[in-house]
Amino acid sequence: MQSSSHSLSAAAIQLMADRPVFDAHADSLQRALDLDHDLGVAGEGHLDVERGQQGGLGTLVFVSWVDPKYIEKGPNGARDRTRGLLGEFHRLIARHPTRVQFAGNARSMEEAHARGALAGIPGIEGGHSIEANLAELDWFFERGVRVLTLVWNNHLSWIRSCQPGAGAHVPEGLSEFGRSVVRHMNELGMVVDLSHAGERAFYDALEVSSVPVIASHSGCKAVCDHQRNLTDEQLRALARHGGVVGIVFCTPFLSIEAGAEDRRLREKAEYKAISDAHETREFMLQSDFLQREAKPLPAEVVIDHICHAVEVAGIDHVGIGSDFDGIQRTPYGLESAACYGWIAELLLRRGFTPLDIRKVLGLNMQRVFAAVTGSRTAAATARLVAYDLPSTLSARL
Repeated sequence: MQSSSHSLSAAAIQLMADRPVFDAHADSLQRALDLDHDLGVAGEGHLDVERGQQGGLGTLVFVSWVDPKYIEKGPNGARDRTRGLLGEFHRLIARHPTRVQFAGNARSMEEAHARGALAGIPGIEGGHSIEANLAELDWFFERGVRVLTLVWNNHLSWIRSCQPGAGAHVPEGLSEFGRSVVRHMNELGMVVDLSHAGERAFYDALEVSSVPVIASHSGCKAVCDHQRNLTDEQLRALARHGGVVGIVFCTPFLSIEAGAEDRRLREKAEYKAISDAHETREFMLQSDFLQREAKPLPAEVVIDHICHAVEVAGIDHVGIGSDFDGIQRTPYGLESAACYGWIAELLLRRGFTPLDIRKVLGLNMQRVFAAVTGSRTAAATARLVAYDLPSTLSARL
């Protein structure tokens, strides 16, 4: 078991043998829906079940990310796009029932691990998918969604993102409806994810939530001063609340210099000439160009963020959230889901104990997932076993 670029030591191989990785965020469902990629077998992009299992992946949050442009398509545009992406998750488990299984709570996650299958957790990135309607949140929960990133880069009428440009209609943090979303997620047993949230919204959500929350795919602002990253105070607050930050693999969030190089390369004629009829394919072609042309960013920078988060928040409050297939280039040594073992190798070299490495790779995220979902999700998780695929997807199996 090794990365595409580096060989692992015997100690790292032993650590990865039982597939300890819980990756809290990957966007691969877009490839399945838009390009008909079978995520059960090795192929294009960053992640699929086959390469993930080779790399030690035991649990994955399959995220449904919806471009805000779908809001402009009319009422329920974002909701309907999200439903299509979620359908691809159900299609995947129907096609490969022994390789990936739905994990609606800790018990079903453990059962998947015991059977040697990847535990798949459906998630949604961006509260615009629920169309400001708690009934939509119920609908998605009943069909398996267990993680909701409250906001993406687009501000909503009930929550402000970390990006600038919010209008007068956007609250400073969470509106009363936004607070009701957090409370209802707690009641259902759905994990609140605060990556992308503005600082005030971040603290508002911590105040409202009665259970731990996560920031699924973020970095440390003290290491890389990027608006998507968390300050030391945010890291401490997350830890006080029992939560976990998932360190992201997105190069601009890891290094200011890497972000500047990406911007420089996007100005080149070769990059601008990249075109495809489908935007998801175009995104992948652009990603290939950046990965090929940019000066490699060593994976050690991911470890720098992990080490800083551990120093500030504590070893029990740091995990990983790759953002595979949602980012345009990755650090050298972490090019795909076959490469998680390189994190174990580098952490060993930094003096982390095997137990601490297991916490970062997966145990911490598993703890939060278990605490939030709890026994109250058992009935909904059992009902999903008999969930019927939409007929348009069933016809494609």
